[in-house]
Amino acid sequence: MSRSIAMAFVLVALAWSPSVSAQGVVIDQGQFEISVGGEPVGTEDFVIRRASLGLGAAFFANATIALGPDGSISRIAPLLRALPPDGHAESYQVEVTGEGAMDLRLAQSGRRYVATIRSEIGAEDREFQARPETRIIDLGVAHHHYFVRDLRSERPAHVLEPRTRAQYTLTAVERQEVEIQVGPNSIQVRRVDFTSEGGHDRTVWYDRQGRVVRVEIPALAWTAERTDLVG
Repeated sequence: MSRSIAMAFVLVALAWSPSVSAQGVVIDQGQFEISVGGEPVGTEDFVIRRASLGLGAAFFANATIALGPDGSISRIAPLLRALPPDGHAESYQVEVTGEGAMDLRLAQSGRRYVATIRSEIGAEDREFQARPETRIIDLGVAHHHYFVRDLRSERPAHVLEPRTRAQYTLTAVERQEVEIQVGPNSIQVRRVDFTSEGGHDRTVWYDRQGRVVRVEIPALAWTAERTDLVG
């Protein structure tokens, strides 16, 4: 491992420290039910915080995603550190146990992200392009869409999907205020349609506070919907 990569992972270690990531004001916290093809397959429990640290403010977003009954298929534990106000990704770590077991650590080093990935097939070092508008939206992680809530058609984002090693451009092409049913409740939301060059198109519904209420990725028949907003 090169010295620059080793130094970059010092940042990941700091971001992962429970004493750091647990600080700050809670921006959003809750649970999604995850469905594929209309059938429930798991849950995502998450929290997004904003903290003021010695080096400046940062968002910390972490979750536990359990797939299968009681997480019997796999458990995914992502932690993202992003910079306000837009959520530019600074570092990321995800641990997967069970099916697709993996440990991935990634951090920005200048104009690139450097990553170390350990999985069932061995260890791998990778580099990805870093741009000022880069967001991380990992595969099957609904709450990461919080960080693209303010995209505009004239201001697309470069997206990195670390576990699949994919990179693509995400553009918000249409916005409209609608009312949707979440459990027994009708909620006023902002529906945003995103097109993706190199990835999957998707639709995300945000409430008036900017919280993610629902995410749909039709090409994957994948849906995540909030359960904690039902009262």
